[in-house]
Amino acid sequence: MKYSAPLISALAVTTITAHAQDLAPSAPPQEHPIFLVGATVHTMTNGVIENGVVSITEGKIGIVAEKDIMSRVRLSADTQIIDLTGKHLYPGMIDSVTTLGLQEISAVRAMNDYNEVGDMTPEVRAFVSVNPDSVVIPTAKSNGVLTFGVFPTGGTIPGRASILQADGWTTEDLALVRDAGLIINWPSMRATGRNKNQATQRRDQRLDNIDQVFNNATSYSKSHEEVDLKLEAIATTLPGDSQNPIFINANDYDQIISSINWATSRDLRPIIVGGRDAYLCTDLLNSTNTPVIIGGTYNFPRRADSPYDQPYTLPSKLEDAGVLWSLSMSGRHAHERNLPEAIGISVAHGLDHEAALRGITINAARILGMNDQLGSIESGKLATMFVSDDDILNVTSIVTHAWIQGRQVDLTNKQTKLRDKYQEKYRQLDMIDPVDH
Repeated sequence: MKYSAPLISALAVTTITAHAQDLAPSAPPQEHPIFLVGATVHTMTNGVIENGVVSITEGKIGIVAEKDIMSRVRLSADTQIIDLTGKHLYPGMIDSVTTLGLQEISAVRAMNDYNEVGDMTPEVRAFVSVNPDSVVIPTAKSNGVLTFGVFPTGGTIPGRASILQADGWTTEDLALVRDAGLIINWPSMRATGRNKNQATQRRDQRLDNIDQVFNNATSYSKSHEEVDLKLEAIATTLPGDSQNPIFINANDYDQIISSINWATSRDLRPIIVGGRDAYLCTDLLNSTNTPVIIGGTYNFPRRADSPYDQPYTLPSKLEDAGVLWSLSMSGRHAHERNLPEAIGISVAHGLDHEAALRGITINAARILGMNDQLGSIESGKLATMFVSDDDILNVTSIVTHAWIQGRQVDLTNKQTKLRDKYQEKYRQLDMIDPVDH
């Protein structure tokens, strides 16, 4: 039987799509109280509790105390007690900048939905295009990354970020914050290449375009007769009672300086994303209360004569300078699961261990405006937490349990299933002994 080329193409895409579906069901709502007993509890805001107790009721954290409080607590008949002796309990890690759910298989154009057509598309909200059945989201979840920011890319203003949790049936279930702030890709301030005049003109034109659209939004917010979705989106970042931040992608020193000066001159709330040279302008970052989302540590140094460990030491330099920072795996799609190992490299190069944990939990929550709900183990916050058998910054640690808003989530994913498949193969060949997971 012969097929036409279009049909063959359609069948190929269908087959690829089928293999790119996460088949694990979303966790059901919490039905009874849960007490997590005996773990080392890393609260992030109130120190470390050895041999602690954390309770979960109706999706939120209740008791956070030492284990001896159990003798004074009256438990209902349906209370579930989970013994975590010898293990570590952490708030869910947060990767602030990702394309999770927007990108699946990079070689298939239809499975990459992170770059809208046009140079300025501020009306775009990332969560709308997220695929809740992505096979990549579960891999992040299985290593304790339970919350993530989703950022569209491309153009000068690619759209607005959304904040999602790593478990849910639909995009609406996943979305914690649908509009977390506007994204701006700040142009390079240095003219390079053979024709520097043309490069300078392009840079100046892009800066003028940014200025113009914000001027238009300011006028629009004061008075308008017809709805303009682009200007409505920009207006959410203007000074007011519910002002959203602007996430500015900037790495070079002069990019960072220029973008912060521009933003503060308009009373906007800048957040630097990338921030490779942020350690060179910490005075400005502090004086303007501008946080930095570091774009990963798995990077090369800026110049050939730079120290080899320049990317690894950036978190400690910002920490020592008092700058609010967090770490992201931004730009490394499908590597979000490696977030704790990436910050662990900085610990090996001088960063304080607790500061490292804050950089992937409570600091990220503060920068994203979610610290009243996430980022630490405190009474009243969402019960979004995970358990590991060792210090999570150790590459050999294994996440054994995780809860998102009190719902115990499935930690299996395509990678764990492939592991089990081929482990069984070699077990049948008598090459390895069975291993329990």
